[in-house]
Amino acid sequence: MSERGHDPHAIDGKFPAPSQHYHTVVIGGGTSGTQAALKAATNGTRVLLVDENPVSGALIGTDVPFFFGGRATTAVQNRERMVETVFMNMPWLEPAFEAGIDVQLATTAWGVYRNGPLVGSLPGQVVGLADADRSWLVGFDKLVIATGARDLPLAFPGWNQPGVMGAKALAMLLERYDAFAGRQIAVVGSHDLGLETALLALSKGLEVLAIFEVRDAVQGNADLAAQVAAAGIPVRCGVTPVEAKGGLDGVEALVLSDGTALDCDSVVMAVGLVPMIELNDAANGPRRFDANRGGWLPETSENIAFAGSCAGLADTGFDHAAYRQDWMDALGGACGGDTIICQCEEMTLADLTGLQPPRYLDRPPALQQRSLKTLLQDGPPNQDQVKRLTRTGMGQCQGRRCRDQVAMILAAEAGKSLAEVPLSTHRAPVRPLSLKVIADWEESDEMRAGWDVWMGIPTQWVPYADIGTPYEEENRRRLGGAMAL
Repeated sequence: MSERGHDPHAIDGKFPAPSQHYHTVVIGGGTSGTQAALKAATNGTRVLLVDENPVSGALIGTDVPFFFGGRATTAVQNRERMVETVFMNMPWLEPAFEAGIDVQLATTAWGVYRNGPLVGSLPGQVVGLADADRSWLVGFDKLVIATGARDLPLAFPGWNQPGVMGAKALAMLLERYDAFAGRQIAVVGSHDLGLETALLALSKGLEVLAIFEVRDAVQGNADLAAQVAAAGIPVRCGVTPVEAKGGLDGVEALVLSDGTALDCDSVVMAVGLVPMIELNDAANGPRRFDANRGGWLPETSENIAFAGSCAGLADTGFDHAAYRQDWMDALGGACGGDTIICQCEEMTLADLTGLQPPRYLDRPPALQQRSLKTLLQDGPPNQDQVKRLTRTGMGQCQGRRCRDQVAMILAAEAGKSLAEVPLSTHRAPVRPLSLKVIADWEESDEMRAGWDVWMGIPTQWVPYADIGTPYEEENRRRLGGAMAL
């Protein structure tokens, strides 16, 4: 066999250097991210601060990055109006502009890349950014991720219709977007998040009909509880949702475990928040589990730090994992096998526990013999494996509505703690990108020269330099066909 040489059309060394390089890039324009950017700028260094808000109406419709639940007004479709509105509602950004920081709104960070064991072709460490029109790479010396936390949705009958939403999403629509379509809300959960959500909604002129709590007493801060009581908002302890009833516009009533029903147009899930660790996870960054601070948390690695709630919720000593499990048990008790767990793929609870593919795919008899119980006979549950078998978590929301509750279901079925069942991994892009944005990519002339090697010619698995050589022919003979390795 002929000796192999260097492939002149490999991508090594051919990625163009980013057009922009910053000493510090901060992802997330909330108060924590802005403070981190201001601190970095005090040394006279070049700093970039990006925030994805306002996200497009299309992303809001797919519950990215928060569980918006179909309760945004049509105002979110007007991008220019939303940029102005969001900027006006983020006054803490003004000092960043005055400090000479490059502030970019409506800009998504979708990936972080560094050379390492699996990648060696980059010109340096970069972060992938995108707006409505294009995608590009930016070089950095230091990266601060301050992406915050997202909602923890939990399934119960009817939760997959418009009107069931998250507390973080409600706060974003009320405080940042001025674009909430509901009027009468019910809040699920009485810890600090639920109490704060109820008080915020009331201050914005909404009717807060009740707060529901799975435990026998209010779980939140005493001062917050006193404010809720003074505002006349009823807290119904030991009462949980059984089903959300709806019509053409979504939720119209909430059926409760005590046999009563409550007329409302929105049900706000305030059971808990989940730190957004997607960027760190997709970059193979280290993480650890902390039940009191929201579950899986990122750990600072070389040149990458974390700020705000994406680094973990405030540690008040409250066992968030146990509290969420209580809610999971209560809401899950109302679920039947036909209750939707993964909204994107329309996967039911029975589909998940049966390890079946989505209903738009064939389910031959042999496939129907498997189940989660048979899988667990081979070892601890692996959510990545379950995702590949069922496509649960592979939809357009990228698992934001089901990833965490699937992990809880797997832990319960296996008799394990959540710490023993890691979440399925994240991969870039960690935000959905349109094909138009992905296609608009800067390539060097050297990369374009080898396009035919990667675009489906019969010998696509043969290094360009070996096409037409004895090495290729030997591989054809040994492996068969044209798909030589």
